[in-house]
Amino acid sequence: MKRWLLLLLTFASLLSLGGCGYNDFQRLDEKTKAAWSEVLNQYQRRSDLVPNIVATVKGEANFEQETLTRVIEARSKATSIQATPDLINNPEAFNKFQQAQGELSGALSRLMVVAERYPDLKANQAFRDLRVTLEGTENRITVARNEYISSVQAYNVLARSFPSNITAKVFGYAVKPNFTVQNEAQISAPPKVDFSAPTAPAGAK
Repeated sequence: MKRWLLLLLTFASLLSLGGCGYNDFQRLDEKTKAAWSEVLNQYQRRSDLVPNIVATVKGEANFEQETLTRVIEARSKATSIQATPDLINNPEAFNKFQQAQGELSGALSRLMVVAERYPDLKANQAFRDLRVTLEGTENRITVARNEYISSVQAYNVLARSFPSNITAKVFGYAVKPNFTVQNEAQISAPPKVDFSAPTAPAGAK
């Protein structure tokens, strides 16, 4: 009799956990981790492109050194942050990560604008190919980041809603940080290129 009572209580407990969102937390937490891994994968893809872009641009005489330096420094800062899966559970570290990626986006955007002023560089097939690859990568970052945003939103709604918020407190499912509107505007836009009558600076080919 005691055995059956124990089994009944265990079964009731499992149903209670399911009703309070425990299983949903498991599912959404894993989905969020997978989405974040894809974000990191695309950011790494972009970071790997930077050395080739810098090397190609360096071959252009009189190219703005300050612009190159900003790209190199921004990449160094972005790659210095250890982007582990646990980052999405640390709001402070997450904020530093997205700020660093935002600086790299801005530096690359500036480089592409400046590159338009150099006819020889624009005609360089290797640079053109790298620019196309970079633009494609920025688009992939946007897609991956949007998927992450949606995953975190669903997870956070569950963590804040009753009665699943009780389950969250009991099992330590804290609200996860997400990309903010301000940072989204900063880091989501692909590099912009100004095609309006560029003029070569003095000393440029």
